[in-house]
Amino acid sequence: MAPLWRLLAVSIFLRCWCDASRTSVSSSGQRGASNGERVKRGWVWNQFFVVEEYTGTEPLYVGKIHTDSDEGEGNIKYTISGEGAGSIFIIDELTGDIHATERLDREEKAFYTLRAQARERLSDQLLEPESEFVIKVQDINDSEPKFLEGPYIGSVAELSPIGTSVLKITASDADDPSYGSSARVVYSVLDGEKFFTVGRHTGIIMTAVADLDRETQDRYELVVKATDMAGQLGGLSGSTTVTIVITDVNDNPPRFPQKMYQFTVSEGAAVGTPVGRVIASDADMGDNTDMSYLIQEGGELFKVTTDAVTQEAVVSIKKPLDFETKRTHNVVVEAVNKHVDPRFVDLGTFRDQTIVRVSVSDVDEPPLFQPVAGAILEVQEDAKVGALVGVVSARDPDVKNKPIRFSIDRATDQDMIFHIDPNSGAIMLDKILDRETAGWHNITVKAEEKDNHTMASQSDVSIRILDVNDNPPELATPYEASICEDAKAGQIIHTISVVDKDEPQTGHHFYFTLAPEASGNQHFALWDVKDTTAGIRMERSGFNRHEQNVYFLPILVVDSGPPSLSSTGTLTIHICGCDTDGSIQSCSATAYVISAALSPGALIALLVCMLILIVLALLILTLQRHRKGKRIAEDEEDMRDNVIKYNDEGGGEQDTQAYDMSALRNLYDFPEAKVGEPGGAEARPPTATARWPQGSRPTAGDFSLFEGYIRKKVEQADGDLSVPPYDSFQTYAFEGAGSPALSLSSIHTLSTASEQDFSYLGEWGPRFRQLAGYYAPGKPGEDGS
Repeated sequence: MAPLWRLLAVSIFLRCWCDASRTSVSSSGQRGASNGERVKRGWVWNQFFVVEEYTGTEPLYVGKIHTDSDEGEGNIKYTISGEGAGSIFIIDELTGDIHATERLDREEKAFYTLRAQARERLSDQLLEPESEFVIKVQDINDSEPKFLEGPYIGSVAELSPIGTSVLKITASDADDPSYGSSARVVYSVLDGEKFFTVGRHTGIIMTAVADLDRETQDRYELVVKATDMAGQLGGLSGSTTVTIVITDVNDNPPRFPQKMYQFTVSEGAAVGTPVGRVIASDADMGDNTDMSYLIQEGGELFKVTTDAVTQEAVVSIKKPLDFETKRTHNVVVEAVNKHVDPRFVDLGTFRDQTIVRVSVSDVDEPPLFQPVAGAILEVQEDAKVGALVGVVSARDPDVKNKPIRFSIDRATDQDMIFHIDPNSGAIMLDKILDRETAGWHNITVKAEEKDNHTMASQSDVSIRILDVNDNPPELATPYEASICEDAKAGQIIHTISVVDKDEPQTGHHFYFTLAPEASGNQHFALWDVKDTTAGIRMERSGFNRHEQNVYFLPILVVDSGPPSLSSTGTLTIHICGCDTDGSIQSCSATAYVISAALSPGALIALLVCMLILIVLALLILTLQRHRKGKRIAEDEEDMRDNVIKYNDEGGGEQDTQAYDMSALRNLYDFPEAKVGEPGGAEARPPTATARWPQGSRPTAGDFSLFEGYIRKKVEQADGDLSVPPYDSFQTYAFEGAGSPALSLSSIHTLSTASEQDFSYLGEWGPRFRQLAGYYAPGKPGEDGS
């Protein structure tokens, strides 16, 4: 190899010498450069090069330094200093020849910087200024390309088109890229070129086929080579491995490993019981294997769900199964991919189907009632004991159809109203029914197999009691009404309503009329409103409660049947005294007389007087007992009881207000006064014994006249020392004058032969009704009944 390296080094040196001979380097001490004169050189040398990796035994000649002042006499001494001077590079002091003594590597150091000196040998005087020069290490192709980042791992989706980029690889060459082709790298695939290619200059790996299938092979191992010298003969090369992973796409539909599965389930299995599990496989991976299951046939009795963990299809019971109805069911289950890639739709349908055959096994079942929800029976409430109410039906659903026995759960029929035939299921009456007591009866009927009492079931039976018209209508309440004596004819005084315990299907309809015993009644009439109510209307005006204060009106009510039933109720009508506003004051004749004679104030005054008299009696009795126990002193004043005798007469007939003390206390209380009415306004006398004689009746505004008179009498009584020192009644008589009303005295009336018409007394109000009855002529037809 030494001759080859030498020839290469010589050829490089000659080429560099030719290139460098065109220029020369002078020292910094050039003279006359500024005046355009020809410059006399000082230092003269060419560019220095040394070939790397020299393997010869002799020092390698690098070059020669020379000064133009050297005439060849040997008087000049050349020296060098700087990088590698004296070790790597040596110089001949006499000739200035430089040699390299060591093997150099450009990849470690590309150039060396040195300084040259020329001195006079004897005097060691510096002849030329120190000059710097560079020795470059000449590159040779001694470094192969290297993949510093290898090995590489890349990925590409399956079924990718040809030319799809996978990844880029890069090789580095330590040789000088600026010199020759030592660092020019090209790429090629050594292993795996059937499936992948690499860009010759770019290093980009691409797919070479379009049918990469992950399910067939999910990874590829490539060997990629990088060669320098642009791939020419003699170039160096390096290689690396590239792992390419094939990623999954949803290009495979789900597939059931079997076209039919078979399971067995008992007919007594509850709804929701799993029948079996099936699963479809998918060659894809990850989310591309997610699938859902559907039932295409047989979804009436079964349903399918997806186990989220195992991706299995769980077939379960949706409705109860019946061995006697159908023993085998074929359920078509379909698996469908959830995530379908539209790029691969043309590959085919992404779903698959299988048949799940379910065999139903027989079990012994309890009797089955018809209807299952329970029976509703109806019976008339007047049905006789032993009458048939209805029949319940039950059967054994098993193939053997065993006989059944019926019974009633007595907890639901504690009164034992019904009984059932154990063989036929006929329900009959044991007691009389009454719809008004209980309109419905709910019993539980039990059916069981005769030879297996554990096989039993029960059903609710509702028995509706149908109504018959066995209750007459009645008045809703004992009605009472109150009317005024002067009520007008045609007035509705009360409304009555009826109730009926029966509930006919066509609804209630009642007829109202007066009972036969009231057919001769001329006071009241009945008005049928055509529903459950009727009104009572007055047929005449003017009633006298002193003649008759209560009327009993019998009312006959008839329903619409069938058959029609009736009842008689009584409406009690009270005749009452009312004030001028029509407000009822009293509905009792006795109470009316008392209230006319004594007002509430008079009653209080009487009670006070009675209390005073009792106190006086007790005081007198106490004094008498006290005198018996003590002697009366002679000088003691003789005390005698003052006996006050009151023998005043009243004001005549019907005048019972002789001692009405409240009138003195309530001078302005005239509730029955009517100011401004001609013919006589009624006012109460201010004193207990005062009467209104003819022509002296005062009006409501003459209060001052009475007030002054009474005040004068009170002052006289207070100043009279002869008056006993006890509370007592004071009788005052006062007669006014100028009353516009005539005298109402019965004495005066009887003493004259006047034919005066007293019919106007009926217009003076309730207080004068009795007086009007004496003097006013009676109305025809009023018989008080």
